[in-house]
Amino acid sequence: MTQTDPARLPENRFHPMLTGQTALVTGASSGIGRAAALGLARAGADVVVNYRRKADAAKEIVDEIRSLGRRAEAIQADVSVEAEVKRLFGETGEILGSLDILVSNAGLQRDAPVHEMSLDEWQKVIDVNLTGQFLCCREAIRIFRRQGVRQGISVAAGKIVCISSVHDIIPWAGRVNYAASKGGILMMMKSLAQEVAPERIRVNAVSPGAIRTPINRESWEDEQAHASLMDLIPYKRIGEPDDVAQAVVWLASDAADYVSGSTLYVDGGMTLYPGFASGG
Repeated sequence: MTQTDPARLPENRFHPMLTGQTALVTGASSGIGRAAALGLARAGADVVVNYRRKADAAKEIVDEIRSLGRRAEAIQADVSVEAEVKRLFGETGEILGSLDILVSNAGLQRDAPVHEMSLDEWQKVIDVNLTGQFLCCREAIRIFRRQGVRQGISVAAGKIVCISSVHDIIPWAGRVNYAASKGGILMMMKSLAQEVAPERIRVNAVSPGAIRTPINRESWEDEQAHASLMDLIPYKRIGEPDDVAQAVVWLASDAADYVSGSTLYVDGGMTLYPGFASGG
């Protein structure tokens, strides 16, 4: 079975389910964050594009969103720094006037065998991937509680989509810091969802598998690496960023209003433990 050419993926995959809504996407200058920001805009939302270093890339995304007739602005902030997160949400409120959706996506890897992993490598991944998501979720929830349900815009007071990974449940040797951060997101998300659901705030997660992004370019450009990867994916193709964006848009929409505290795995079946397909 050949790998799906991304150019052949269906066009116009995003429906205008989010008209009139506002969104903030962290880590949106590339990869999954970029696709999520554009997907939300195509579905009707105005979007703030957060980035840490890639200002030019963030500006390009803003321009693309504006070309769709949506409001958009780029804001630089490091999500692992509390003061910068507070500034990010404050400026978002000034630009958009409200906030309906947070896509908490910013993340990174610092890979090393455990006996060689430094405390700095451990701490940096936890600070960005887990603490950063906590800080952003906390600020969004504060806004949602003050704002309440915006009648005629959404039936929920606010929607949070945490971007995690299949490694929230699949161990990953050589990346204990990354796997620990994603496992932490799983229970953080569920605990937050349990706490704020009575206020009509929904918190969910999307956990991607192998997605065609710059961070794992070797996995899909190298023929041998690609063949090995296909052994882990029953659906026999690498995911596209838009596959994840579609899930994000649905979870942020009123179509998913009765979904709270759930993780949607977008992984081509990677979490099905394909090694057991032939009896183990």
